[in-house]
Amino acid sequence: MGSDTDRADTPGGGSGSRHGRPAGRRVSRRGLLIGGAAAVAGGGAALAHDELRRLWWQVPGVSKPRKEGELDHPGAQWTAASPANWRLADRPDDYRIDRVIIHVVQGSFPVALKVFRNPGHGAATHYVVRKDGHVAQMIRELDVAFHAGNRGFNERSIGIEHEGFVDRPQDFTAAMYAGSARLTAGICVRYGLPVDREHIIGHVEVPGTDHTDPGPHWDWDRYLKLVREALPAARRAHG
Repeated sequence: MGSDTDRADTPGGGSGSRHGRPAGRRVSRRGLLIGGAAAVAGGGAALAHDELRRLWWQVPGVSKPRKEGELDHPGAQWTAASPANWRLADRPDDYRIDRVIIHVVQGSFPVALKVFRNPGHGAATHYVVRKDGHVAQMIRELDVAFHAGNRGFNERSIGIEHEGFVDRPQDFTAAMYAGSARLTAGICVRYGLPVDREHIIGHVEVPGTDHTDPGPHWDWDRYLKLVREALPAARRAHG
């Protein structure tokens, strides 16, 4: 299951500041980038363009329009994670998405939903997949979930949790593999990710982690084959 120490990096230092920006004139992203770059140049300093892109949405009045409960994966069940377990972002505009990280809950689907809704847990993944292939989305893909235990990997990845235990191969059902593969195929299409083990990794492969999931019984060859087979339908759905 995901874990993280990235919580204090929320603008304003707490979950209340995630959505409670002061009212007032909205600032365009382009205007901020141009104005910020000009101000920095005038001061004789140099600030990377990428950093300006990452900071633009933190300015009061700036946010990407979004609807509560809106889904990135069609047909998923929306179950919102606690705002304490993720932070507002505008990916891939501020952080490029280049990884899918596979997790195993070490528990049941209901347990995963429960703990990710708990503000004291400190972690959550974007998605949770049940043994029958049903998918719950808990965090929008454009936002940063605290799931990998590594801030840089959180900012660049989408986390998928799977019901079950790492030492129980019977938990990794055909329906689960298929449902998860369709989900990952859609992510790969949306962000132009190759279907390979560099871009689809296990939690155990994240630098600095103390987790072992998805464990030795996760069949990577089978999973990647299913993701590749799901790509044509994902491309059609993406338009």
